[in-house]
Parts: sequence; C-alpha cells; structure tokens
Amino acid sequence: MADKSSPMMTIPTDAELIQAQADLWRHCLSYLTPMALRCAIQLGIPTAIHRLGGAASLPDLVTALSLPPSKAPFLSRLLQLLSTTGVLASNEARIYSLVPLSYLLVDGILVDGDASQAALVLCLTSRYHMEAAMGLADWFKKDIAQPVPSPFEDVHGATLFEESMTVLDPESDKLFNEALAAHDHMGIGTILRECHGLFNGLQSLTDCCGGDGTTARAIVKAFPHIKCNVLDLPRVINKAPSDGLVNYIAGDMFHSIPPAQVVMLKLVLHFWSDEDCINILTQCKKAIPSREVGGKVIIMDIVVDSSSGPLFETQMLMDMVMMVCTRGRQRDENDWSAIFMKAGFSDYKIVKKLGARGVIEVYP
Repeated sequence: MADKSSPMMTIPTDAELIQAQADLWRHCLSYLTPMALRCAIQLGIPTAIHRLGGAASLPDLVTALSLPPSKAPFLSRLLQLLSTTGVLASNEARIYSLVPLSYLLVDGILVDGDASQAALVLCLTSRYHMEAAMGLADWFKKDIAQPVPSPFEDVHGATLFEESMTVLDPESDKLFNEALAAHDHMGIGTILRECHGLFNGLQSLTDCCGGDGTTARAIVKAFPHIKCNVLDLPRVINKAPSDGLVNYIAGDMFHSIPPAQVVMLKLVLHFWSDEDCINILTQCKKAIPSREVGGKVIIMDIVVDSSSGPLFETQMLMDMVMMVCTRGRQRDENDWSAIFMKAGFSDYKIVKKLGARGVIEVYP
C-alpha cells in the first residue's frame, strides 16, 4: 500500500493527456529520423544536391539518383522529414538545399580538412548497434561479474575496434573504424585556430590512439617545429601512411607511452571506464616532464554540462551510446577532476568548450 503521507500525483488534464500521447508517438517513432538519414546517405542525396549546385528540386533528384519515376511521391515524403528535422533546407517551391549538417555528409568533400561524416551515421545506425540497444533490458537483468561487458559485447560476443569484431564481420569492422576515424579527426582545424596557444612553444607531442595520423599531421603542418609521435596498436600502425611528417609507434597506452613534452588524448577516454582512464593517465604522467618545463596532457573530449541547453541532450545520448556499445562513459567536470587527481595530477584547466566537447590541459 502506498504511503498515505506521500503526495499524490496530480491527475493530468485532457489537454495534457492529448499532448502526452503526441509526445509518446514522437519518442516511439524518433528512430525513423536516423533511419531516414541513413537512407539519404545510401541513396546519395546530399552528394547529389551538392553536385547540382547546392539546391535541387524533386524531379532533379529523381533523375540524379536514377530512381524510378514511380518513387517520386515517396522520395518527396522522405525529403519532407529530412527538412523538418533540419537535415536539409527547403522553401515553398520545394527546392531542397544543403545545410551545415548535410554538408558533412557529402561524399568526397573535405570540410575544413575533415572527411565526410557519412561513415559515422552508417555505423551508429547499423544492425549491430540497433541489436545491442534492443538487448539493453536483458543486459540490466543479468548479474555479470566485473568487469561488466557492454550490451554490444553481450549480444554479439565481440568488442568494437578489436580483433573479435574483425572475425565477426570484416566489412562492418572496416566501416566502424572509418566512422571512428571520422569522429576522432573532426574539428581539429577549429581547435588549431581557436586554441592556438595550446601548441605554442611545444617541442614534442605524442598523440595516443592517433590512428592514421590525420590529427598529428594537421598539428605539424600548423606548427612545423613540433615533433609528433603517433601511438596506436600494431594492427592500426601497420596500415598508417609513411609520409615522414610524423613518427608512427606501435604500442599499447596501458603499458607505455613514448616520452614527449605533451601527450594528447583526443576523444579517447570516453571509450574507457574510470579505472581504465586512471591507468591511461598514469602512463601519460610518466611520459611527460614537469609542469615547469611545459609538461602537460591535452584532452579533447565531451564535458557534460546540464546548463548547455540543447547540447545537453546530445551529451546524454553520447553517454547512452557509450553505455550500450563500450565500457566507457561521458563525464562532467567533477568526474574529470576526480580521475585527474586519482592519476596523480596536480591541476587542470578547461581551455575552451567547442560544441559538446571541451579542450582540457592537465598538469603533473
């Protein structure tokens, strides 16, 4: 029996119930938004609009996409949803044009030096990610020994970005790694411009989990005096280009990090648990000199902020995808501070917030 002293829930009005039903429909059907986005990429809609000069009518797109004319009415409905959700812009004449979001999805175009983000969309809307999310309730009910595997691991018996995923589905593994690279490297041009002081006076830098070296090469081109190392697992480094701009090192950041004045972790730590992050940061601290001679760790990662308005929902969704697909999480400033101190660092500074992410300097 409910506690009679507890306040009773106010019975909703008719108007509130009608609105609640509409909200429920929106929540239940919102999965169709990323599915429509996935469809747009697979059809090549953003690329077609770009090739048509940045704006196109329905007949233009039917022709450019080589679709049967009978599908024109259905394409019109897809385009209407994409316009309503801000993926495209449209006017009263039903001319569809690119917006910054869809510009990121144009095939073969570099946005501020960054590759298309289409792979990220295809990755996050893949059946592997959907099935992992659908297994969430079953995962919660299981009493699993530590370390707790992610729902993705529980459902598929494989771990993202590891050999087990390659064995399970080589093509999807390739897509997921392309998505990771697109996600990791996006925005480095903005960071170099907005946070120029981060790199002033640096002589050497190690980019942990630097992949193919895209970020490190961008840093060297902007600051030619910096000697950059790229540390990643052997299977990643073996595929990296050897252009002489950066020094590629095969290794494991949990065991050892090549010494440098600065160690950089760009969108790395949110994939890992707090305990793992402390271990990684401990290795970072061993690799850098004292603060007096410029030693520091540069972290570029999401800093959750409940006062950030619409970005807060994005940050919460990013936290959910970390929970579903990895053993990591997104962190607010207090969370970051706690793991910095536990790893033996003395201080930190959030240099700048760029969208959902923050740029943090951590000092030994």
